[in-house]
Amino acid sequence: MSDRDDFMAWVNSSLHRAELALHNGDSNPRRALWSRREPVSVLGAWRNAHGQQELDELFTALAKSFSDCTSYAFEVLAYDVVGNMAYTAGLEHTSTSVDGAARTYSLRATQVYRREDGEWKVAHRHADTVTE
Repeated sequence: MSDRDDFMAWVNSSLHRAELALHNGDSNPRRALWSRREPVSVLGAWRNAHGQQELDELFTALAKSFSDCTSYAFEVLAYDVVGNMAYTAGLEHTSTSVDGAARTYSLRATQVYRREDGEWKVAHRHADTVTE
């Protein structure tokens, strides 16, 4: 399997499971896939974070907000792997409860990944609401 194939297999399995868990109120799987090495950052649809402490606070707050996810899909529009770096750009389509209210929304999401000790880790995320 090529690096690109390996990477997409990881995106479609481990990363997908972590995002689904987050939208069901469990941030631990997402946190496990994020780098513990600086720099890390999120320019989020609802909140930004820079550095490990802010990242942990963000993921905890998101998990407290989300519950009862009925669907999550990541529509990858572009991606690449170059050495130990990779990126994805696409649309995330989610139906979940946010603070107890059912919501369905789509986000444009771009993420940057780096391979650390042979494993892919997320280092940066930028997401915003799709407005059409």
